Amino acid sequence: MNFSAADSELENAYQYCKSVTRLHAGSFYFAAKFLPESKQRAVYPIYAFCRHVDDEIDEIGDGNPTEAIEAVKRWRNYLRKIYPQINTVEDGLKTTDHRPKSKDQELVFTAWQDLLKTYKIPPELPFALVQGVLMDTSVKRYQTFDELYVYCYRVASTVGLMTSEILGYSDKSALEYAEAMGIGMQLTNILRDVKEDAAMGRIYLPEEDLRAFKVSEEQILANRYDENFARMMKFQIERARSFYQKGEQGIALLEKDSRFTVLLASRIYAKIMDEIERQNYNIFSGRARTSKMQKILAIPKIWLQTPK
Repeated sequence: MNFSAADSELENAYQYCKSVTRLHAGSFYFAAKFLPESKQRAVYPIYAFCRHVDDEIDEIGDGNPTEAIEAVKRWRNYLRKIYPQINTVEDGLKTTDHRPKSKDQELVFTAWQDLLKTYKIPPELPFALVQGVLMDTSVKRYQTFDELYVYCYRVASTVGLMTSEILGYSDKSALEYAEAMGIGMQLTNILRDVKEDAAMGRIYLPEEDLRAFKVSEEQILANRYDENFARMMKFQIERARSFYQKGEQGIALLEKDSRFTVLLASRIYAKIMDEIERQNYNIFSGRARTSKMQKILAIPKIWLQTPK
């Protein structure tokens, strides 16, 4: 497939990626609005790519791993079309299908091809993200936090690392902090979505932690809250916050016009955990969420705390 596009087609591609981000990633979109226009435009295709991969695998569902693997093969071949320097077949995932599944996917790859003319996003990052999304079709439990870390890195830290190439940084050590922030954000997702994931038979919380706090899988699947569960959730929130704290240490290494956006994204996303605490860690009673007004009211304080 030829991913080249006329100017109008290219603009349509970027506008589509922006609309996907606005619709499905409110906090990310809110924070990105404080970036310079050129950086805003560039980060939207990254999110749109992530969303399309995730949605396609979710649509296939857990009952058809063969179809999910085929979808991953297609995505990896699409990536090879925009990364022509990649000419090896990783993990034996080979298919002759190089065509985007829909016009919307084609728009995402049109924007990506243009994006790569300006920003050097390492190919191993989108490849790792695709592999991470595939894990959801086959891995239902994580024995240890180390195992969960691999999943969080693939589906979230890779996004932060790709975005870092657009935000700009003065030292490569910034990437270590971006990885940590991605882990913290994905742990936040996991804590917020325990009830919804349990409804699909998934438990991301490490089994070693459940045992340590005397919380059973059956209890989570049945949405039963007790003091043991509350203590376990408190521990998980403390762990997640430690990753946010590490991630924020790298903000001073970013280009100045990117620093506020990253700190804002970090702080408003971490507020989800504040809401979980307000529920006394009972995520079964209702989904923790933050309002647009909470985000707006947080801006002045976060602005003052942004490294200058």
